[in-house]
Amino acid sequence: MRSRRHLVLLITGLLVAVLATTFVVLRWDSADRIATGVSALAGLAGVGVALWAALPGARPGLRARDTGAARARGAGYATSGIDAPADDATAMEVSGTGDSTAEDGGQAVSGIVRRRR
Repeated sequence: MRSRRHLVLLITGLLVAVLATTFVVLRWDSADRIATGVSALAGLAGVGVALWAALPGARPGLRARDTGAARARGAGYATSGIDAPADDATAMEVSGTGDSTAEDGGQAVSGIVRRRR
């Protein structure tokens, strides 16, 4: 994630440098027209980014993969996967969950369990 932010900063800096060089090299009339066009495009891009940021994104889900074994004894409880509250509507996915073993009245779950808290 951090390298993407650095890349955006680097590209933005390069674009500013190219535009500044262009404005210095060109005559005033040409530079004025280019600056007007660039300003219009930047404004449209800003509106587009603002609309994109305002739209609700995909809600991230929970995912458990290749978990280990779950063992519960006595009054214990063990989950090899995801243990979530019953009213949690988050999308959940499990794959390759480990074996679950319950002894002496314990509870063990392999996969997804939604239980009342």
